[in-house]
Amino acid sequence: MKARFTYLGDMLFWILVAALTAALAVILLYPLLRGAKAAENIRAGEAAVYRDQLRELDRDLNGGLITPEEADYARAEIGRRLIAVSADEPAETAKPARHHRFTEAFVLLVLPVLGLCLYLTTGRPDLPSQPLEARLENPGNDVAVLITKAERHLAEKPDDGKGWDVLAPIYFRTMRVNDAQLAYRNAIRLLGPSPVRLDGLAETLMAVSDGVVTEEARQVLEQSLTLEPDNPRARFYIALSMEQAGRPDEARQAFEALAKQSPADAPWLPLVNEHIAMNGGAKPGADPAAPGADPAAPGAGPAAPGADQAAPGNPTQQDVAAAETMSAGDRQQMIRGMVESLDAKLNEDPNNFEGWMRLVRSYAVLNDKDRAAGALKRGLAAFPPPGEQGRQLLALARELGIAMEGATQ
Repeated sequence: MKARFTYLGDMLFWILVAALTAALAVILLYPLLRGAKAAENIRAGEAAVYRDQLRELDRDLNGGLITPEEADYARAEIGRRLIAVSADEPAETAKPARHHRFTEAFVLLVLPVLGLCLYLTTGRPDLPSQPLEARLENPGNDVAVLITKAERHLAEKPDDGKGWDVLAPIYFRTMRVNDAQLAYRNAIRLLGPSPVRLDGLAETLMAVSDGVVTEEARQVLEQSLTLEPDNPRARFYIALSMEQAGRPDEARQAFEALAKQSPADAPWLPLVNEHIAMNGGAKPGADPAAPGADPAAPGAGPAAPGADQAAPGNPTQQDVAAAETMSAGDRQQMIRGMVESLDAKLNEDPNNFEGWMRLVRSYAVLNDKDRAAGALKRGLAAFPPPGEQGRQLLALARELGIAMEGATQ
């Protein structure tokens, strides 16, 4: 029975191909046939006009409107044109006919043969037909089919909390953030809150708001911390909300507390250290008096007169003070300007590892994934992955969910 259905499917495919080829041939031949008929109608119309002119000429002569000499001259000219049309008609008809016959032969014979050869060369005629139902039964690694299968299941059983719990992060990874938000809410409603679900919902809310930790996202994160007080993801985003609100001292303290809590090999620790530096603190483990230390780095102690008090891309004290009086839109615009300034400085001096870390993170916070991936690729070109700094860049990219295809090449 299965072989019979496969045979019928193959037959239907080739019948459809033949029908489409015939329809295409008719579409291509119709203007040619219509054009020949139009040309013939034009010549017949010209001859009829000349005959009407001869009859009108006789009426004018009988009415005395023109002299016999003028009538003879006009009759000779009209007759010459009429004879020319009648004499050229066979030759003009024969030439287009031969041309049309060649074109018709090409359309009817050569074009289908070329299409068949192209299909046999680039297509998969040996591949058995696989309708949607069959692909849903055996989706393999096809994410789109997996999503479709899950959506069909949830359409029939909308109270399946496990289904929503599985589908929510898949939606988020495929950038369907609105669907991810709905899926996380359904999973929380049906299965109850958990740190993973609450953190996922907070991240979707931030993705919808272009990387801004909204008040609702903050409340969700605080609920996550009540379930898991040492949840590093929730603590990081809450500290980030303080930074975005223009409260650098509170943000620095929150990031420093997270850094003290984190293991020494935690993948998020380099990112946390970057935020500590951005908010006016010293990088953990930095010795201001050590040889080679940058006296102008934030938190590194007193600097020489006239030294630049901020590393490239870091906000100055004046920037922080100005940000506190800005609206949310103006503050976001100022942040974008600082990020673009840092990007330009790194183009001139790519040997600034801390700058690349800040740039990648900043683009990710601004929800500009393309520029974040581009900055990651350029940073890895300056600090290849085999080195410790390159591995930190890759760890940062994984933490932020930045695509790394081609970045390590």
